Amino acid sequence: MSISRLQKLILEKRNPTVAGLDARPEYVPPHIRAANVEKYGRTLKAAAESVWEFNVGLIDGLSEIVPAVKPQAAYYEVLGPDGVDVLKRTIDYAKSKGLYVIVDGKRNDIGATATAYAEAYLGMIEFEGVTLRAFDADGLTVNAYLGSDGIKPFTKYCGEKSIFVLVKTSNKSAIEIQDMMAGDRPLYRVMASRVENWGADFVGEYGYSNVGAVVGATYPDELKLLRKVCPRTFFLVPGYGAQGGTAADIEGAFDREGRGAVINSSRGIMCAWQKKNDDGRNFVEAACEAAMKMKRELNAYVMMQ
Repeated sequence: MSISRLQKLILEKRNPTVAGLDARPEYVPPHIRAANVEKYGRTLKAAAESVWEFNVGLIDGLSEIVPAVKPQAAYYEVLGPDGVDVLKRTIDYAKSKGLYVIVDGKRNDIGATATAYAEAYLGMIEFEGVTLRAFDADGLTVNAYLGSDGIKPFTKYCGEKSIFVLVKTSNKSAIEIQDMMAGDRPLYRVMASRVENWGADFVGEYGYSNVGAVVGATYPDELKLLRKVCPRTFFLVPGYGAQGGTAADIEGAFDREGRGAVINSSRGIMCAWQKKNDDGRNFVEAACEAAMKMKRELNAYVMMQ
């Protein structure tokens, strides 16, 4: 089962980190950008190929340290067709290195459109008697605020894939909607209960479901509460590092055995080279150093068994 594989990778590497691959072109070291401008001109193709080279270096370096990566689809879509091609290549390359790949797409819709999103990122289509897969990620973030009609097409694939439903997101304005009272509970609690129920049929060997939840590190009290009320729901936790979340904040995401969550860091790892007094040629080493530092910080609070 999908989440069981992720949890196993986390235990093997003693590291509950997912590295975000959310590279804007300006995050890429100058020497990579310059080489691609020389080859393709000042074009979206040059920008996309720069991100691709950056991603390959990061994946090569981080594959022995982290269990998972999380490309954010928007950073690739903004580069047009070439960027979308790089997203696909990035997913395939990361999987070839044994990494678990979560696409952060926050997709939502209903009916046939939701089905198309699910087929694109998690499933397959049949064409002229042949089964074809598009992006073929291991997991996908989804928005469930259209209700179960927008979730069922995705759970169709949760026997072998995972989804992470937005429950309590890391942004400051999340409280404007997610903390509104729905009866005697805030809306995010209602959504958390729905997620726990949607995942009941997809629980794997570690006791966690392939229907997971996105719960931000920037709300540590809520994170701790949701761990108690959603014992079978695996958490994807954004907001660590650049958004202000700390290792102490995320401790409540894990169960007593140190399982049940993966913590995202994007810029903190990806852009670590920018904090060095060099030209970025050692960006891989800088990223690995940052990832190891994060691992040590998390391990100080999360005792994995």
